[in-house]
Amino acid sequence: MDSQTQIPEKFKKFFWDIEFEDLDIQRHKAFIITRLLNFGDQDCIKWLFSTYSKGEIKDVVKNSRSLLKKPARFWQLYFDLKEDEMRCFEVFKKMEGMFPF
Repeated sequence: MDSQTQIPEKFKKFFWDIEFEDLDIQRHKAFIITRLLNFGDQDCIKWLFSTYSKGEIKDVVKNSRSLLKKPARFWQLYFDLKEDEMRCFEVFKKMEGMFPF
């Protein structure tokens, strides 16, 4: 784990909807990890694993309701998790049938 205090500027494009400069890597840890797991590239993933412990990332994967389906499946396999260990799958099940198109 690295003792960086800021997210690299090159990742700003992944945080299009918020004030990038206001992000704090500890206070907003779950948001940052979820966003980069959903939309980030290989550099983002390397940065995540050098900044946060594997356990911290796994905890976010288990508890985030905001992980998208494809990244959720990937990280489920990576961390060897069951669907019922991941909150995002609860959300997916609730949304089934909500949109009939």
